[in-house]
Amino acid sequence: MKKYFYNLFFKKYQYKKLYMTGLSHILNARINYSNIKYLSDVDYKIFSQNGEDGILDYLLYQLKIEKPKFMEIGVGDYSESNTRFIFDRCSPKGIIVDCIDDFENKVKKNIQLWRGELKIIEKFVAPNNINEIIQDNNLSKDLDIFSFDIDGIDYWVINELPKNFSKIAVLEYNSIFGPDKKVTVPKIKNFNRKEYHYSCLCFGMSLNAAIDLMKKKNFYFLGTNMFRNNAFFISNEFDKESHFKSLIIKDIKNIDEANFTESRNINGELNYLHGKNKLNKISDCKVVDLNDGNLKKIKEIYNIN
Repeated sequence: MKKYFYNLFFKKYQYKKLYMTGLSHILNARINYSNIKYLSDVDYKIFSQNGEDGILDYLLYQLKIEKPKFMEIGVGDYSESNTRFIFDRCSPKGIIVDCIDDFENKVKKNIQLWRGELKIIEKFVAPNNINEIIQDNNLSKDLDIFSFDIDGIDYWVINELPKNFSKIAVLEYNSIFGPDKKVTVPKIKNFNRKEYHYSCLCFGMSLNAAIDLMKKKNFYFLGTNMFRNNAFFISNEFDKESHFKSLIIKDIKNIDEANFTESRNINGELNYLHGKNKLNKISDCKVVDLNDGNLKKIKEIYNIN
């Protein structure tokens, strides 16, 4: 009974309060968008996991996109996602994809589906089906936001996409790999970060690898969120000088290190590793060195004794 009344009253109240507070902040922040110097200046969380809500509003506003068409892959139950506020605010067309069980029903419990045209797809996304998903859902043209976070072989999935696949792209990267190396986990079918290493720390790609890959897709790098796990890219069809003239792109050596920790011990319990201890823990794991395409142990690439 308590759970019923919580869902009926308190949860709705909390949602409305969060939404209205967030909307008020966003509208006030827009006054200064033309003078923004760093992405961190617009980093603000409403329904995203970190500060992606504020950054995405800034990017959309500068590109003059009022009702974005989006695709977000890796959203959980959609209670904390990069496009959640956009869906509630803009009544747009969008597609969300995840492989969690009973995905659609879990999402419907957290949103008012009537607000927009949202397609919910329960599917494991891989290099061999990403373009099929996009084409089957008529997303091959005029996609405004592409957000991608699967904690896995992200590099190899993005590698299959065509050039200019979206106006804005948000890609997760693994800050543990540091700013200098271009590395990614190998292309493994049904990759699972927990199975690859019990610490859950060896997954995804380095920021440098993401930037290099997106250059090939005709995108330029704008920066990251303050949490330092998501990188933001803009298609070269929308040049920086015209749309983000005042924005200063920081050297990735100054923005790559992240302090959050989600490491696990052999029993699956959080053990809160920090700094170099995170990389040392996975030093025997193999990743692809993208400079030569060879599979190597992390300790070989990073000279860990």
